[in-house]
Amino acid sequence: MIQALILDVDGVLIGDKNGYNWPSPHPDVIYALKSLRERGMFVSLCTGKGTFAMREIVEAAHLDNLHIGDGGAVVVDFLKNRVIEKHILPSDDVFRMVHLFQEAGVYIELYTLDGYYIEEKNISEITRKQHEDILLRKPIVVKSLVEVGKTLEVVKIMPIAKDEKDKERIIQLFQDSKSSLSLQWGVHPTALPHQFGLLTLPGISKKQAAETISKNTGVLLFETLGIGDGMTDWHFMDICGYAGAMGNAVTELKEKVHLKGNRGYIGTSVNENGVLNIFKHFGLI
Repeated sequence: MIQALILDVDGVLIGDKNGYNWPSPHPDVIYALKSLRERGMFVSLCTGKGTFAMREIVEAAHLDNLHIGDGGAVVVDFLKNRVIEKHILPSDDVFRMVHLFQEAGVYIELYTLDGYYIEEKNISEITRKQHEDILLRKPIVVKSLVEVGKTLEVVKIMPIAKDEKDKERIIQLFQDSKSSLSLQWGVHPTALPHQFGLLTLPGISKKQAAETISKNTGVLLFETLGIGDGMTDWHFMDICGYAGAMGNAVTELKEKVHLKGNRGYIGTSVNENGVLNIFKHFGLI
């Protein structure tokens, strides 16, 4: 029996239909999440975005349990004001990566538990369209990321690729840092072709954070349903007993979910509130 949910946010709860499921989930989805939590189901949100960006959904659905932010770097209970895990990058690594990417002309941001920082000279259309809209919060603008990085508790550095070719360039720039940092990638339905790099400590992932949630709540991952749309979501979906892929999910993720047999299901797309379709399939609503 399913006792808990771990849900990716963008592409699962949030789509790209302005006023329907963007910039916030559809009211029917919020209602379903709230109802499931009221019935005792653990409902954990899981995102590669800044942790703070989940707060609006958490408060609207009153999800008073643990959630995963910044690609696994943070595990937090917003409503009880508890931070279970916060993996902070060493200031030397922050300095080195900021210098590396700025020298190469890569747009970057620094993320803490509560906000995100950019340099004044780098404010651009990317800042407004890709992040003020997606994160529902303006950045903190500073003169120098190198200087503020010395005092901030940075949990994630985000280089932003303009397209697939730019992503490959950033990956090549990162090669010499693979032993001290980890690089993951995420997308947002409204931001393509831009892609978002997630630079965190080694070993940080949605999988590791899901294990932390299980350890702290006593809920078995075998009794948990994980739902996502991208391959980074498979990190936590793989260790869940049940898995659901959205209709808009990448083909590789759908193939992985099929391997779960009758414990896996491919729902409809996010713009059809496909997460509700998955909930219905497993008898949750």
